Amino acid sequence: MTPDVVCEMLHHEPFQPFCIVLSSGERYEVRNPDLVALMKSKVFIADANSEKFSLVSYLHIAALETLSNGHAKRRKRKP
Repeated sequence: MTPDVVCEMLHHEPFQPFCIVLSSGERYEVRNPDLVALMKSKVFIADANSEKFSLVSYLHIAALETLSNGHAKRRKRKP
């Protein structure tokens, strides 16, 4: 994975929550782009609910998956 792809997901308007999936199967949810910092060879991901953080190498990122934003999908009304 390249930093440009992750950067594009972080700066998409409106922001769409996504998950970083590693080659090991580990998953990191990104629901706030302000808690992620892109570095030269790694991604810094902070946990919003604790003092924990992770450093993930771009080489180990296998996929980026979009997440639900928590809003129910609206059905179109019949005319």
